[in-house]
Amino acid sequence: MKRTTYAGLVDEQYVGQTVQLAGWVQKRRNFGDLVFVDLRDREGLLQLTFSADYPEALDLAQKMRNEYVIQIEGQVVARQASQVNDQIHSGKVEVVVTSAKILAESKTPVFDIADDVNASEELKLEYRYLDLRRPQMQKNLRVRSKIMAVATKFMDEHDFLNIETPYLAKSTPEGARDYLVPSRIYPGSFYALPQSPQLFKQLLMGAGYDRYFQIARCFRDEDLRGDRQPEFTQLDMETSFLSAAEIQDLVNHWIQAIMKEVVGYDLDPEQIDRLTWQEAMDRFGTDKPDLRIPYELKDLSGWAQDSAFGVFAKAVEAGGVVKALVVPGAADHYSRKDIDKLGQYIERFGAKGLAWLKVTAEGLNGPIAKFFDDAATAELLAATAAQPGDLLLFGAGRADIVAASLDALRRQTAQDLDLIDQERPWRFAWIVDWPLFEYSEDFDRWIAAHHPFTMPNEEDLHYLDEGEDPHQAHAQSYDLVLNGYELGSGSIRIHRTDIQEKMLRALGFSHEQAEAAFGFLLKGMEFGFPPMGGIALGLDRLAMLLAGQENIREVIAFPKNSKATEPMTEAPGPVAASQLAELGIQVQAEEQ
Repeated sequence: MKRTTYAGLVDEQYVGQTVQLAGWVQKRRNFGDLVFVDLRDREGLLQLTFSADYPEALDLAQKMRNEYVIQIEGQVVARQASQVNDQIHSGKVEVVVTSAKILAESKTPVFDIADDVNASEELKLEYRYLDLRRPQMQKNLRVRSKIMAVATKFMDEHDFLNIETPYLAKSTPEGARDYLVPSRIYPGSFYALPQSPQLFKQLLMGAGYDRYFQIARCFRDEDLRGDRQPEFTQLDMETSFLSAAEIQDLVNHWIQAIMKEVVGYDLDPEQIDRLTWQEAMDRFGTDKPDLRIPYELKDLSGWAQDSAFGVFAKAVEAGGVVKALVVPGAADHYSRKDIDKLGQYIERFGAKGLAWLKVTAEGLNGPIAKFFDDAATAELLAATAAQPGDLLLFGAGRADIVAASLDALRRQTAQDLDLIDQERPWRFAWIVDWPLFEYSEDFDRWIAAHHPFTMPNEEDLHYLDEGEDPHQAHAQSYDLVLNGYELGSGSIRIHRTDIQEKMLRALGFSHEQAEAAFGFLLKGMEFGFPPMGGIALGLDRLAMLLAGQENIREVIAFPKNSKATEPMTEAPGPVAASQLAELGIQVQAEEQ
């Protein structure tokens, strides 16, 4: 018996036809001489009817249990009007089964195969093969697959060559920690799994391939969050002889094709916003703003410097800032207890408290209202355009802490009050003109804001010269963001040896260190590299957003958990002493 179609695709067009189907038993309802079975496959559900007219099939149906794998043959008939199920594609038909087979039995699953299953994430990851049977997981991975198919088709139509780059490469310092792979043939030496194909795709441009594309697996040994994994996938591309604006225009149409084919959304590339990095930080407190939220940060540092409220005045005097978020119509929504919870929430960003005011028809109301006379109140209301019923949330202190705190409050309050714009549900934006360097608290030094191969703006090249301050330079970098998430980072690359050497020197590399880490790239540039640029879009994050999920683990077939372990296979795990000996590795016992 062969399968003629998927169960979930059977509908009114099949009425009168004989079909052969296979799948899993979702549910069985036994009424003695009549048994109903919901058959599930990757396309959905279909009701099967077993009756006394076909006793062998009926006898087998009475033995079936949830998650048994079965194969059937039968005739498609229309359901009675009272039995129609409009919630599923096959809800107007059923199959009268004439013959059946049980292909595999199943133990009772540890949780129900349903989208509303009440099971911990750890349990679902331990039994991932069961979790992947849930309809939502099937939909999620189909979204991911569709994105890959559309992305590849677009690249092919625009003359990009799909070229694979190595997984076993040299360890090069790019910011995050490498996953290292020991070499058996060269004891004491290690490969590194690539954090990105960055250097290889630049070398491909240097070799004249002009347009490169790859669905690239990447690896970074870093702390995990809901939108990060130690291994992830990029839609990776690189071009020669195109400007930053031309690359962005190409990506706009790439994204347009993906949105249309995957979620049916008509994205107008002309409506993709474009902000400088500084503008994004000033208006939203983040370099990945959610533009669906209709309110922004207001800089009140000038107003606050002479404020009678000492916290504000001292913050400005110490070189910090005072900014406010005007949350429209929120005054009655948040009680003092609710606002205290918001204050506790932003402590994770370094904030030491949350000052607030409610705007009423009579004036200001709140614990700090007494510090502002009529003139200060009028000036504040004019500066913020706040109206009666609005809630003012203030941040005062170091600029980066204020930015992070108010950005978090902006997102949280918009979610609490359902203020996210639904008329334009997908808000893309380019963030451009980035600083070339940023200070890393983790490394306690200046690092490249994107990576060490980013070309500075032409007018800023002199900042890389001896005696200049390179940290004033801006880069030909561009990030694509969507609804508050970074989708991808790109830039025009350095293609000249002299500029690359200056860049590495500004990052603290000696000549010897630069040669040891990137000598092959520097050598290649001596043979004539073209101007080049590209971008890498995060497939996992894009799939998460288009599938309507909040965690990228929901769009990855076999992800790691928040502890970077894989509960199903129990990776990572120990290896045999003989394997370690062959590699010349000794493992230090963990102290108890």
